[in-house]
Formats: sequence, structure tokens, C-alpha cells
Amino acid sequence: MTNRYRKEDHTFAICAYGESRYLEQCIDSLLKQSVKSRVVLFTSTPNEHINELAKKYELPLKVNSNAKGIAADWNFAYEQTATKLVTLAHQDDIYYPDFLEQSLKQINSCAKPMIAFTGYYEIQDGKTVTDKDFINLRIKRILLSPLAINRSQKTKWFRRRLISLGNPICCPSVTYVKDNLSKKLFDEGLETNLDWAAWEKLSKREGQFAYIPKPLMAHRIYADSATGELIHNGIRSKEDLKVLEKFWPAPIARALNRLYSKSQKSRLK
Repeated sequence: MTNRYRKEDHTFAICAYGESRYLEQCIDSLLKQSVKSRVVLFTSTPNEHINELAKKYELPLKVNSNAKGIAADWNFAYEQTATKLVTLAHQDDIYYPDFLEQSLKQINSCAKPMIAFTGYYEIQDGKTVTDKDFINLRIKRILLSPLAINRSQKTKWFRRRLISLGNPICCPSVTYVKDNLSKKLFDEGLETNLDWAAWEKLSKREGQFAYIPKPLMAHRIYADSATGELIHNGIRSKEDLKVLEKFWPAPIARALNRLYSKSQKSRLK
């Protein structure tokens, strides 16, 4: 398979909000990739902190002046990115140096890739947590392991079964292949499960979920993050159930949701 997609075809679109103390670490990790590509800041909350970092690192800054929530912000960053490939980087996360190199390699190994995503670690209380330390990560790794086989990446039924028990795909690890996707990806009626709902829709389409098992980024989890707030106020659980019902009869979906909700809350303790 020839290298149809090159580094020039890729953009890291950083979705920045408020005044995150981790944003500069994220930017630094993207600029230190072994394979360099474009890095752009997107925000619907323009402020001096974001402006100063854009100037310091000489990054383009695009403002969504019609802010309607996180899904609208993600759609804005996705649609405003001119390259064929885009990774929607989260401002609190860290990307390891070979993230893009390995993602491009995997994308170019597929006939019709829709998304490519990597394994990941979590950062909790300032410490990196691996699947050896945290059962939730271990379960997700096991769920995704069949996708390491190229044939299973193409099978609709297989993809749907893998994501029917929860969302094992870490959204900030995903690179989108825009040639093979629709213009608007995320449901703007959702606040937290916009990524899982997007995978559910894509799982019914022709194409591949390209999976790199190696952990190539670290996703930060903390109680005052947007994720933590949504878990605590119950919105996450309601939206989990909404997506689970796309795969299962209502009684099974409710039972799975209770287990999934307990697992999510344990991440914040």
C-alpha cells in the first residue's frame, strides 16, 4: 500500500477552553512529534492565556464565535481544518513523540480508513496510570484487541459488538480521515457521549477502524475536568443509556448502564 497520506495532509486541532494549566504541555508534546505536522488552536472561549500561548508558539488561532457546546466546538474544529486528516487534540492531554508517525503508518495500511486510534494511558492525580494499574483500562484494551487483526477492522458486525458494551475508544487518540467521512460528525444534542455516538454511526458504514494497540498518548482525568463534572451531575449516565439502547433491548441496556456508571465514577476517586 502506497503512502497516500503524508504529514502534509495532517493537522492537530487543539480544542482549548478557559485557562487550562495543561494546555502548554499539550502544545509542547505536539510540536515534538517525530513526524511534524500543522498545529492549530481552536476555541470558543478566547482569553489572554490562549492568545499568549498562540503567540509564543506561533500557532494559528481560530475562534468559534457561535458557541453552542462541546459538540459544536468539535464540529467547528473538524470542519475548519483544511487537511485530509485531523486529530482533535484535547488541551489537557499529552501525545507521545511517535503518535503521528504510527497513526500515519496504520492509516496507509488500510484500503478505506475512517478513523485511526491508538492505545492510551491515563493521568490521574498527576501520575500516569497504565492498564496494569487500572482495571477499566485493561478491560478496554481487551475489548479492542481483536481490531489489531486487519480483517476485523472492516467488519461492521464485529465493530458494533466491540463498542456495544461501552466506549473503549479514547476520543483524543483518534485521527479522522475526512475523505471517507461526512462533513459533520458529532451530535450537537449531546454533551458527553458525542464521541461514542459518532463511533456507533460510523460502525454501520463501509470502511475501517484502524487501531494501533501501542499507548501513544496520555488522557488526563481529574475531578474538576469537563468529563468529571458530567459524570458527577448524572448527564454522562443518561447519555450512556441513550447510546447503549442503539445496540441492546432496553432491559439489557439499563443493566449495562448501571455497571458502566459505577466504572466511570471509580475513575474519579
